[in-house]
Amino acid sequence: MSIVPESPYLVPFDGSFELAKASSDPPDDAAGKKANKDKLKALQAEMRELQQKLYASDGYSLLLVFQAMDAAGKDGTIRAVMSGVNPAGCQVHSFKQPSAEELDHDFLWRSATRLPERGRIGIFNRSYYEEVLVVRVHPEYLEGQRIPDMPVDLLQLWYERYRAIRDHERHLRRNGTVVLKFWLNVGKDEQKDRFLSRIDEPSKNWKFSSGDVKERGHWDDYMEAYEHLLNATSREEAPWYAIPANSKAYMRVQVAQVIVDALKAMNLEYPTLGDKEQARLDEMRDLLINE
Repeated sequence: MSIVPESPYLVPFDGSFELAKASSDPPDDAAGKKANKDKLKALQAEMRELQQKLYASDGYSLLLVFQAMDAAGKDGTIRAVMSGVNPAGCQVHSFKQPSAEELDHDFLWRSATRLPERGRIGIFNRSYYEEVLVVRVHPEYLEGQRIPDMPVDLLQLWYERYRAIRDHERHLRRNGTVVLKFWLNVGKDEQKDRFLSRIDEPSKNWKFSSGDVKERGHWDDYMEAYEHLLNATSREEAPWYAIPANSKAYMRVQVAQVIVDALKAMNLEYPTLGDKEQARLDEMRDLLINE
């Protein structure tokens, strides 16, 4: 069964996505901040009920992948969208610089060990896509990976990794994991304003890292890498959504809507008992009443 929620921000599967045409701002006729907050509350309520059914039915799992430039709002979006979801049925993993153990395995290993179990929602705050983003922009990181038979032309390596990712995600989908991927598309000017806010407001100082500003100097390289990976890996088995991120309220509603629509498409139901199990329940009920 195909599960590809409709959205104006769905990255097409034919490789025709053009980043230059993907706006970081919501459309001119988008609802205001208050209306978006009200809509998000309604979607959160739907998600809570659907997540309970997902957990109870124990068939599908759902993997949500979030990628973005720094200050795009990944953490806040995950927190806001998943607010109220039962923590027992949800797992969040953030992927930073790989450890020595992780570097001794293939680039998909560390994320594969953190995939959600059946009935659960898994969230990757950054993911295996860092290996065709940060590593592509900074190929010197490849030295620590000790890859045998390294291609002379690194374009070949990136295309091999795209193929490995597509195969990996296709395998997950065949085995009941629905994969949805969100690129939070923040504009360069908006990122600058958010960085300045982190510097100027004491309550946000802890969020600021000088390394983020240094990476900003590679903006064009990152945009090129994003365009390539979105075209290479947005497929029916694991679609990408390029969500405008300059308005956090609008962005969160768009992400939540895609997730709710995917859960609805699973046609989830609470498990039903057979005759023997129902008779046993009736027996236990009589025992409790007649204590």
